[in-house]
Amino acid sequence: MLEIRKLERHIGAEVQGVDISAPIDAETFKKLREALYAYAVLVFHNQGITDQQHVAFSEGFGPIEMTMESDPIGNGGPIGIISNVDEYGELIPAEDPRVLYTKGNSLWHSDGSFKSNPLRGSLLAAKVIPPEGGETEFASLCAAYESLPEEKKAELEGLVAEHSLANSRAQIAPNLMSEAFLKETPPANQALVRTISETGQKALLVGSYTTRIINWPTEKGKNLLKELLDWVTQPQFVYRHSWHVNDLLVYDNRCCLHRGLPWDRRKYKRILHRTTLAGEGPTLQ
Repeated sequence: MLEIRKLERHIGAEVQGVDISAPIDAETFKKLREALYAYAVLVFHNQGITDQQHVAFSEGFGPIEMTMESDPIGNGGPIGIISNVDEYGELIPAEDPRVLYTKGNSLWHSDGSFKSNPLRGSLLAAKVIPPEGGETEFASLCAAYESLPEEKKAELEGLVAEHSLANSRAQIAPNLMSEAFLKETPPANQALVRTISETGQKALLVGSYTTRIINWPTEKGKNLLKELLDWVTQPQFVYRHSWHVNDLLVYDNRCCLHRGLPWDRRKYKRILHRTTLAGEGPTLQ
């Protein structure tokens, strides 16, 4: 029997009574989608699934978006592999560009907000987990917006921000993206406040990909973006997930930011497999 247990006041729920490796009926998927809209993050434990089963389960939440051809974690397929392990199963040196690139995930972000049609959601499966560290934190963009003073909400209405993958990776180290990847990921403009289609809730759209407020002085825009990111990531809006092997998390990128916490990359392997759900359209009309 399907059971859903709330984890934090504003975000996160644990789901029990579902075997992701088996076919799931339409009514159960309907309840899971409703739970995702309500809690933004769904946690499933003990789901030892293949990549094929991962993809099949993902499709119950909506169409999958393939990884980009030039993306080093995906190479155009449905599964992105977020890892510090090479093709021979050996640890990649911590200073290797492949590891530095994935360290961008340690910054607060919403998957794919740098796309003109930002990703709707993601499903992340734990294959190998370090014995300490490497947790993932999620912050509610909807609860954070709702808690803003009314005058701040009025100030934000109609503002547009630029999002750039290159901006995020430049905060880690220079020259982490190939020329092909840079060409495939030009900056995109997004509404600073978006409305979630299923619930009518409003959500902030900020994070490490956000570079500036369009038509604002540079410093003024950066100050506002920092203020909003600090607001969203306050402890009362955050759920921290401590991973176990065979955990699977489903999260709504429209409603939450996330980041990976550090671990000793020189000693411990960490391998996660991710699918992403295609966006529902641009945030700007």
